Amino acid sequence: MKFNMMPMVPLVLSLTSGLTNGFTYERLDKNDSLLVILDMQEGLFSLARDYDATVYRDALFAHAALGKVFDLPVVMSTSSQSGPNGPLPDEILKMYPDAPLIMRQGEVNAWDNPDFKQAVIAANKSQIIVAGIVTEVCTAFLALSLREAGYSVWANQEASGTTTSYIRDMANERMRSAGVNILSYFAIVCELMRDWRNVPGAKEIFPLLDQYMPAYGMVARAHRAAIQNGTIVPGEDILP
Repeated sequence: MKFNMMPMVPLVLSLTSGLTNGFTYERLDKNDSLLVILDMQEGLFSLARDYDATVYRDALFAHAALGKVFDLPVVMSTSSQSGPNGPLPDEILKMYPDAPLIMRQGEVNAWDNPDFKQAVIAANKSQIIVAGIVTEVCTAFLALSLREAGYSVWANQEASGTTTSYIRDMANERMRSAGVNILSYFAIVCELMRDWRNVPGAKEIFPLLDQYMPAYGMVARAHRAAIQNGTIVPGEDILP
């Protein structure tokens, strides 16, 4: 029995064309990125219950440190900080003594505040890296507004916190469906760095990871120890 494959050719070509041209990988560009530190306030910290408190505190500082390592412009904002929400931690404020700090007095969505909006526009960057407390309100409302305004938005999942993992997942799905990129901290770092030989590269990033992502910092420490003082143990020498 002979089969005529000719009718299948257009379908195959259509499928392969879709695989080739149906997706464009947008990459973070450190020269076109703005870092937003949003409502990471001491009073709101207790609402972030979807992560261990120690891990989450370090995630806030790690998010803020992106601006220092990659020389990104930074815009900070708080919500009703004279009330129970409280101020940003001093550790973050000391990183950026000259960065815009927009103290919103009532706007839930930071984009509704004219001073915040102007600060973002003035930075003249198309990619916005954002995280805040809480995920489904502060982070999501701003992310959706930025997408509507035409920005590319990159949400640091580890530095946005809320009351439950279920609410976090629902908020991330809402943002993702609007085209927001939901990334881990390490993914953001590697997107911005791109190549360990770059500047910032290994020399600048290993200390950052050692402080805020100790699992990878220990990889670097172990490699250093092996090079400086390592001895092959019998049995290791026969491993493939």
